[in-house]
Amino acid sequence: MQEGGRRLIKAAMAAPYLEREEEHLLAIRWKEEKDVKALHGITKAHMRLVIAMAGKFRHFGLSMADLVQEGHVGLLEAAARFDPSRDVRFSTYASWWIRASMQDYILRNWSIVRGGTSSVQKALFFNLRRLRARLQRLGGDEPSEEIYRKVAAALHVTPAEVSRMDMRLAGGDTSLNTKLNGDSAAERIEFLVSEDPTPDQVVSETIDSERRAMWLSQALDTLNGRELKIVRERRLSEDGATLEALGASLGISKERVRQIETRALEKLRSALVKRHPELASHAN
Repeated sequence: MQEGGRRLIKAAMAAPYLEREEEHLLAIRWKEEKDVKALHGITKAHMRLVIAMAGKFRHFGLSMADLVQEGHVGLLEAAARFDPSRDVRFSTYASWWIRASMQDYILRNWSIVRGGTSSVQKALFFNLRRLRARLQRLGGDEPSEEIYRKVAAALHVTPAEVSRMDMRLAGGDTSLNTKLNGDSAAERIEFLVSEDPTPDQVVSETIDSERRAMWLSQALDTLNGRELKIVRERRLSEDGATLEALGASLGISKERVRQIETRALEKLRSALVKRHPELASHAN
């Protein structure tokens, strides 16, 4: 820890404890008179609480000084909201605000991936490791699925939510620009393969699709009413009508429907090839 952080901790530990009556009077002076000296007296006396709580969150790998700073913000928030008329010590009330401020800071900075935004996710994030370690000590070689089930029951969540959070906590962030190894100039991002089409391919396929749709529309104009109905309902409909259904609808046999359909498809091929000779190889 830097020299400034050590001085802060030393000053906080040297600050005198406040008796209940003295704390109460300072809280009244701050709340009713906005006496800054009273606020300073309260916060200085409770900075050891901030430092002690910051120590409990050090395993998340964040700066102790930053945790203390965030805890101090929570301490000031507690002082602004504390009601001295209530029969509760300031330290009890402030603990919640200090912890909440530190937890919010950890959730914002522990990973570049935003997570832990709901109360369920926060409970998992801050309790999973502790509960998992305890269950592993008690259960020996119990499989992960059973541990997930017990943690889920303790925190009133689903085993799937426990599993997802456990995977998040198992590994930190890795930059895509990290070298694969010390001797290689290649970066991780160079080996990420996407199955999605490139923007050029998307544009090209869109243009081709629109062109084909226009050509088909022009070719359909060469069909008579009955041929058009059969082709639309047999070939261009998502469900695809049966020969029997179309025969019943048109008052003809299903064999006649098949004959009309065959003739209509030949007319479509001829119309397309006549307008666009380059399609001749695909039409055969």
